[in-house]
Amino acid sequence: MIRLHDLRHTHATLLLADREPVKTVSERLGHASVAITLDVYGHVMPGDQRRAADRFAALIGESR
Repeated sequence: MIRLHDLRHTHATLLLADREPVKTVSERLGHASVAITLDVYGHVMPGDQRRAADRFAALIGESR
């Protein structure tokens, strides 16, 4: 049986995994701060550090 809370969790997880801004998802969930959202759902964004490093390298004109 799927609970309403399970649907809420799925909703947030899918949005974050698809790169929806954390602030937007946090507001949709009604969290008091983005810190709460990141504490609960941060695991669905594991590639963000690599992606940020790659983007920074591209911005300064370096290649991997």
